[in-house]
Amino acid sequence: MTSKTALFALLAVWGVGLGSMPARAEDALIEDPVTKIAESGTPASELINRVWVKSDETGLPGVIRIFLSDGTLVQDSCWETHRLSAWSMRNDTDLRWDEDGVEIKAHIASLTSDHLTLVLDLKGGPVTEHYAAAPVPSVCPDMPKA
Repeated sequence: MTSKTALFALLAVWGVGLGSMPARAEDALIEDPVTKIAESGTPASELINRVWVKSDETGLPGVIRIFLSDGTLVQDSCWETHRLSAWSMRNDTDLRWDEDGVEIKAHIASLTSDHLTLVLDLKGGPVTEHYAAAPVPSVCPDMPKA
């Protein structure tokens, strides 16, 4: 068999096999709980793919959480390095993520398009955190250098 014939045969086989595959990765439907909630239109879908800025008066500005629909949690602040963690939802109100090998469990106490209240189940007891949808544009304030 000549190399041209072999190449043609290989291309023909590949062409037949591609008929059922998505043309792009974005076209593939991922069946996981986070994606299902993101696409469901349930109240929990307001949580996903939105930048949430902590609104509690802690004196530390710019704490953000972003629950991405691919199961990635982005955590950042104006003074720390960002963190990427895996996160998942058990149902419409209970979620969990990993921080340095420790599973953090949280409950959505309140959720609208503009406000989020999470109750974290920590070793020292429950901690309530309040968030607001981040305004756009938004920039961290200048932090004093020590």
